[in-house]
Amino acid sequence: MTDSTHFIPFTHPIRLSESEAEARSIEVFNTFDGRRTVRDFSSRPVPISVIENCLRAASTAPSGAHKQPWHFAVVSDPAKKRAIRIGAEAEEQEFYGGKAPQDWIEALRPFGTDAEKPFLETAPFLIGIFARNYDVLEDGSRAKNYYVAESVGIATGMLISALHQCGLSTLTHTPSPMGFLNEIMERPAHERAIILLVVGYPSEEAKVPLLRRKELHEFATVL
Repeated sequence: MTDSTHFIPFTHPIRLSESEAEARSIEVFNTFDGRRTVRDFSSRPVPISVIENCLRAASTAPSGAHKQPWHFAVVSDPAKKRAIRIGAEAEEQEFYGGKAPQDWIEALRPFGTDAEKPFLETAPFLIGIFARNYDVLEDGSRAKNYYVAESVGIATGMLISALHQCGLSTLTHTPSPMGFLNEIMERPAHERAIILLVVGYPSEEAKVPLLRRKELHEFATVL
């Protein structure tokens, strides 16, 4: 039987009537519907306090057995951003130069992406998102983490959402492989980089593709 002393009373901090909840849900959708991935960033500074508070919001994500198997490495140093760009573009040159299957290249063509990634230096912050399959304890032993991919994915989504609500734009960059990030971002070998999140304000000239998002009936069912 579960030891009840490990539990505390909970009351949801947001209490709404049905009409208030419906109005809030529309507001939430409209806010999120304005989120877009951008590749043209402004160099305008972003307060580090904003980034830190959004990271705190992301850390409230649910995780398997409450292991919180993530690490967010925040980089603003120009030299490190330059090194990251060099490493990422080296991988991207191979990707676009023949490593990627042709159908993948064709799928990307409408978005105009290529191996050049200037935004990695322009944007004020790069956040390396690392997954930890296990933690290393003080005695050197390992403590396994559970549902790592799912947990880190949820936390990443919450981070992107939090940043968007603070007026910032993001780009989920995934050069493959990403092992070079461990050295540049000074992360241990048992952490695996899964996303390089580019964060900043969109430039005044930023443009995004005209896209159609799926309608509710195309991606959800109510049984």
